[in-house]
Amino acid sequence: MSYRDLEELLAERGIEVDHVTLYRWVQRFTPLLIDAARPRRHLAGDRWFVDETYVKVSGVWSYLYRAVDQHGQVIDVYVSRRRDIGSARMFFIAALTVHGDPGEVITDRAPALANVIEDLLAAAWPTAASTRTTASNATTAASRPGSGPCAG
Repeated sequence: MSYRDLEELLAERGIEVDHVTLYRWVQRFTPLLIDAARPRRHLAGDRWFVDETYVKVSGVWSYLYRAVDQHGQVIDVYVSRRRDIGSARMFFIAALTVHGDPGEVITDRAPALANVIEDLLAAAWPTAASTRTTASNATTAASRPGSGPCAG
């Protein structure tokens, strides 16, 4: 629909407006409407839930590191071909650069993540007695052969 069509449509309803005015309104108010329609993201929370998982991306198995805050907002995601301290460090440095230091980090106890958190965020790393494992990761760990509560 053109601006001239809109001008005619409005004229049929008794509103006299020029097509150039309609164009100017669109230029002026479109950015405001886009901002109003965009979902608002709040600042990242102080409690981060961090885990890693193995996913297939474009037919190639890769490791996915992700961090989510207590509000369910995704803080950062990082895909790597390797599961090592270097990949975990890159993930955490990127997340910390954008969102700052969290008050607490809760993880699935992956060794690479634990080492990097101890190096970069010693204050946010809970003591061994208070470290928690999320239910989804506990299920994943228990389903691997040679791991979980029955591993001997």
